[in-house]
Amino acid sequence: MIAAAYAALTLFTFAFLGSLAWGPVQFRVSEALCVLALFTADAVPGLALGCAIANLANIVLSGTGMLGMLDVVFGTLATALGAYFTWRNRRRPALALLGPVIANAVIVPAYLPLMLQGIGYYTIPFTNIALEGAYPAMYAFGLLATGIGEAVVMYVLGLPLARSLSRTTLPRQLGDDVEQRE
Repeated sequence: MIAAAYAALTLFTFAFLGSLAWGPVQFRVSEALCVLALFTADAVPGLALGCAIANLANIVLSGTGMLGMLDVVFGTLATALGAYFTWRNRRRPALALLGPVIANAVIVPAYLPLMLQGIGYYTIPFTNIALEGAYPAMYAFGLLATGIGEAVVMYVLGLPLARSLSRTTLPRQLGDDVEQRE
């Protein structure tokens, strides 16, 4: 269910907000669902699977071809690591939500320049810096752009979502499962 929600939200963002779900400047609304890892460890594989499904769909939608597999593998890894960090630090939600921010900010810009060149971007967005031979500049830009976008999603959308969910029966419903695993 979590995987389906993550994939659907990502594709919805792509359909209605263009490339904000992918690309050099990202605002992937579906990443707000990483807050589900505050409530259950089952969210971690669910979020990772949802990310993989969405990134596979992007290969078809954007025409990235096999370069898109970089996003399937490493984007999914970033989401999984971020969600795992969230789960491990669930007792301190504000800290826990840093996991997805840091994981995505560090991992995604490492492969993004290769994908961008492969689909026809030849300069760093909003600058005139050529991608060819500018990997350090592109990584720095991606670190900032992805990190800021992820922080906005996690703290402006995710944290209020987590607070709202914590006032429902969801934590109690998942509580028995959580206690058995610890």
